[in-house]
Amino acid sequence: MAVLRFMMEDTSINGPKHKIDVRCFHGGFDRAQPNVLEARDTGFTLVELLVVISILSLVMGILLPALGQARRQGRVLVGTSNLRQIVMGASDYAANNDESYPESVATITFGPSWHWQEPTMITACKARPFQEHRAMSAYLRSYIENANVMFCPSAPKKYEFLQEAWEAGDVWDNPVTSFPSDPVFGTYCFYWNYVGYLEGAIFKGPQSTLGGPDKSKLLVSDYFGYDHHRSPEAYGSCERFAGADVTQGTEVSSAYWSRCEDENSPGVERLNVKLRAGYTDGHVASWTPADAMPMKVSINPDGSVPYPSGVGLGPGDFYLPKGVLH
Repeated sequence: MAVLRFMMEDTSINGPKHKIDVRCFHGGFDRAQPNVLEARDTGFTLVELLVVISILSLVMGILLPALGQARRQGRVLVGTSNLRQIVMGASDYAANNDESYPESVATITFGPSWHWQEPTMITACKARPFQEHRAMSAYLRSYIENANVMFCPSAPKKYEFLQEAWEAGDVWDNPVTSFPSDPVFGTYCFYWNYVGYLEGAIFKGPQSTLGGPDKSKLLVSDYFGYDHHRSPEAYGSCERFAGADVTQGTEVSSAYWSRCEDENSPGVERLNVKLRAGYTDGHVASWTPADAMPMKVSINPDGSVPYPSGVGLGPGDFYLPKGVLH
């Protein structure tokens, strides 16, 4: 029997195009059969899936450290900007007040008597004698409206009521406590018009933009200290450092990072943490624990008597960049 074979093409608009093998017999047409391979399954094979996973893992391994570094660098930039804005705010206040910086609010008052409190204090319980305000924002809110500027972005958690306390100023009253007027402690140390005890010397923060022979030029700094009553026998900072854990905030304060001293390698100079400070001339500079000296809070106004030392008894030491006395 003679067989006539020829090819046809399916011209269906919606369907895929196939070449059709049509056999013509004397008695009629044989059934049409596809002459192409069946469409390949579009799913991944196990080998292909493993290859994709391996590539993704490799890419993530490259990107994650870079992203982490970018976040850290972002916090550094924000922190530097915050310190610069604080310096500018204090300087603008001075420009409008006979070149005098605001009074320090880092004090504790007992009737007619008072003594210094830790320099991270943003709002005191009450104004000290002959002082107009108990809140820093009462002096600076016209120059710094956003309270986030007063918070170190590297600290683990911001004080819950920071903006509310900043806006309330002298009338701030914490809604979750029974005290009529509550203090607020931040993550930066504020040194204008502050006096502290140094071994063999007295630290005096700047009083005026005009300076003075016995006045420091240090206005503000990242918090870095030792043996605070919230973290006894431990170094603490608003900047994160190796091995540090979170010291939780309280009803009146922000959280910070802390780590006990390493018995195998003691000494503050061994801590690897970069800190920043702002000065009266407007610049912000970096410093490290190796470049630091400890200052103690004084229990008398002239800074000559330090707070009693002892494990977890008080505010502990506050480190200053070396050279701030000159």
